[in-house]
Amino acid sequence: MTLEKTYQPHELEKKWYQHWEKSGYFKPNHAHSNPYCIMLPPPNVTGTLHMGHAFQDTIMDSLIRYQRMKGNLTLWQGGTDHAGIATQMVVERQLLANDISKHDLGREDFVKKVWEWKAHSGDTISRQMRRLGASIDWSRERFTMDEGLSEAVKEVFVRLYEEGLIYRGKRLVNWDPKLHTAVSDLEVISEEENGHLWHIRYPIENSNEHLIVATTRPETMLGDTAVAVHPNDSRYTHLKGKKVRLPLSDRLIPIIQDEYVDPEFGTGCVKITPAHDFNDYEMGKRHNLEIINIFNIDAMINEHAPAAYQGLDRFVARKKIIEDLEKIQLLEKIEPHRLKIPRGDRSGDVIEPYLTDQWYVDAKKLAVDAIEVVKSGKIEFVPSNWANDYFEWMNNIQDWCISRQLWWGHRIPAWYDPEGNVYVGRDIKEVHHKYKLDDSVLLTQDNDVLDTWFSSALWPFSTLGWPHQTPELHTYYPTNVLVTGFDIIFFWVARMIMMGLKFMKDVPFRQVFVTGLILDAHGQKMSKSKGNILDPLDMIEGIDLESLVQKRLTGLMQPHLAKQIEANTRKEFPNGIPSFGTDALRFSLCAFATTNRFIRFDLPRVEGYRNFCNKIWNAARYVFMNVEGQDLGKNAQDREFSVYDLGMMSLWQKTKKAIEANLKNYRFDLVANTLYDFTWNNYCDWYLELSKPILTQEGASNKQRAGTRFMLISILEELMRVMHPFMPYITEEIWQKIISILGNLYQSSNNDSIMIQPFPEVDESLINDNAEQTLKWVQEFIIGVRTLRAELNLSPNKKLIAYYKTTHPEVGKAFVNNQQSLITLGKLENIQALQSGETPPVSTHIISHDFETFIPLEGVIEDVAAEITRLNKELKKHQSDFEFADKKLANESFVAKASSDAVEKERQRKEKAEVAMHKIKETIQVLEKLKK
Repeated sequence: MTLEKTYQPHELEKKWYQHWEKSGYFKPNHAHSNPYCIMLPPPNVTGTLHMGHAFQDTIMDSLIRYQRMKGNLTLWQGGTDHAGIATQMVVERQLLANDISKHDLGREDFVKKVWEWKAHSGDTISRQMRRLGASIDWSRERFTMDEGLSEAVKEVFVRLYEEGLIYRGKRLVNWDPKLHTAVSDLEVISEEENGHLWHIRYPIENSNEHLIVATTRPETMLGDTAVAVHPNDSRYTHLKGKKVRLPLSDRLIPIIQDEYVDPEFGTGCVKITPAHDFNDYEMGKRHNLEIINIFNIDAMINEHAPAAYQGLDRFVARKKIIEDLEKIQLLEKIEPHRLKIPRGDRSGDVIEPYLTDQWYVDAKKLAVDAIEVVKSGKIEFVPSNWANDYFEWMNNIQDWCISRQLWWGHRIPAWYDPEGNVYVGRDIKEVHHKYKLDDSVLLTQDNDVLDTWFSSALWPFSTLGWPHQTPELHTYYPTNVLVTGFDIIFFWVARMIMMGLKFMKDVPFRQVFVTGLILDAHGQKMSKSKGNILDPLDMIEGIDLESLVQKRLTGLMQPHLAKQIEANTRKEFPNGIPSFGTDALRFSLCAFATTNRFIRFDLPRVEGYRNFCNKIWNAARYVFMNVEGQDLGKNAQDREFSVYDLGMMSLWQKTKKAIEANLKNYRFDLVANTLYDFTWNNYCDWYLELSKPILTQEGASNKQRAGTRFMLISILEELMRVMHPFMPYITEEIWQKIISILGNLYQSSNNDSIMIQPFPEVDESLINDNAEQTLKWVQEFIIGVRTLRAELNLSPNKKLIAYYKTTHPEVGKAFVNNQQSLITLGKLENIQALQSGETPPVSTHIISHDFETFIPLEGVIEDVAAEITRLNKELKKHQSDFEFADKKLANESFVAKASSDAVEKERQRKEKAEVAMHKIKETIQVLEKLKK
């Protein structure tokens, strides 16, 4: 096989993925013994994967490929989540577009429609993951509502119920009036919005006095059952035991005293509505207050409120209540007020606290052991600071409301008889047997489904076959690491830990690697409503501007945002998105994986890593052109290595060591940086160049040439294996060519694919500090010569004479031994040493750590006066930069108000200008000597 002249990723990506999957390489290799397992956080079957998925999937696949190459028995368990609310919303929306409601279909037919959507969406997700190179064992793919996982869900529910850890109760919940379901605290987003504070007069019974109560939700006053004051508030101590007449309702309600009341807020009087406020609910329980629910499931006023308001939407009722209060002169005043409004994260509707019957898990009891395993280190959070967030939530955990008023999901395994008695069992047959019910007893199953996160909490063991004791369960549980975002530590991570400890008596994973959240280039969260989502496949395959605009507008729930989204897209991507290929995107995502909480997606960096792929490709082509069909030495005695060979191999050992250390700490950003630096700056820019004199010029022996050829391809071969977990496709393609060249020189039991090769080990015996030091001196000398050329605006091909001066004998020896390389790469006519006390001709020079380099200028610059003029212009430019930065830094207001990045940028600008000015002045002084 041969490498194409240019790197074209798409065909080779399809070719190799099909080969890997067909060959069964994604399945556990049972020739290995040490199990290593990662559970894929199952993506929701609500459409397509976004950049956050691609980010985490890349990290997981890199870990799995690395561990597979380390000889471990690896399993990456994949699958998808049914995502109750989200998926039901998608399908309902599609039906409504055709003027069909779910009620038109009925529950059974609607659920069939959702299954059809799942089949479509699940295929899209698996296709995307395959394009990303995910080496998931597809033969084991699971779905949270497949038969096996549904069995596990029923089993857990029944066991927890039997132990009293699941119960049904009437409590206040977060109610989404649009979706008609309870939602958890974690599914409520509270953000500040502009609102009002209404001050309402509550007349005191048998008195001309009134209390003034401030509220942000006047419509809920229809359900007030008390007014509360602080017991130590002297303004109201005389009212103890008295009552007020509730405006508009003509009910008498008590004035109560409670330390929860803040005397400093408003007037110090608070209306108490136990059915529609969580704090009021708790106060109502303390004072045994009546609980009056004034809303129906649509958040419309119900029959428990005065007739004038019944049937009104809550916000329409609010407006009428204010008007009516004004008419009877009980509205004191209205003030503008900033307040946090709770909205459902799926519907965007304002959430109402609502009193209803729901199913709950006694999370406090389950949390005890879950806290301890993190405290003891049985589970480690990486970075460790996320453990603090975990503890904060777990120490204040509330009982978990697990019932949802939906049709799509795991239906709660509970049945009711005509009298309302509840029976819990795995199926109706078990219920009859368990509770000794006659077959004639008519049972109706609970209409509610379980919270999506209930089944997700069982993912680490249900996917491995639990409740059955399968070989996979014994082999892979506990799993090794969970890769997840900080936004679902409480939704998912904590609940998996609780359930794993309860039912498996062990932790579900040993480590939790918490990634940052991918934002767009402007630091905004990616979302459909913002129109800033980037599809990973568009980055891989490319997309033209018009298709990108259309994609971002399709299915937009807020049509009024369309014009702005289109304008932003056209401005940011005037030419669409070019094709970068999978490896460039994957390597970019690894490089982005810092320890930061938020990570900005940087398109120019992806383009830079696409160039990196080109660099690797071209380097491989150079190696192949110089190695294929040539003598590599059949045995070690047939090869002789140069100091460059030895120095580069030594650097490579240290690079491998750094990569393994960073992988252990999940510092994928440092892994990417280390690989990039070695490959681009050492192997490509230096080693390939330093190999040329040995391979192409007279003076080198056959053994030396064989040694350099062998080292070139040997380092490249190992480099491909080390890169493979992060850039699987390009490395496979190049590695296959390498193996065809090496033949019997590469020892392996199976050369079919790079992904089943061992990960290269560090060989300490190949670390050679002396060779590295010589390599460093050679590099510094050549860089110095090139820098001096640039400063003097000299042609790169102009032959120069160079002198060097050093007090270190080993430097002089290194320069003598490597003189031909220094002359060739420095484009020099000659290189000479200056003895102690010897003065060079009029020269420009540069000082390195262990030596100085001089370039004589006599005869080098044809028009000295013109060069001095040019340098003076350069000097003025740098002087201007220096003064501009200096002025900004002297401005106290700028330093105080500007970002730290902006201030640092100006400091660097000043420093750079200062260095340049100094060097130009030195050069001008040298040229002035030439004029004389």
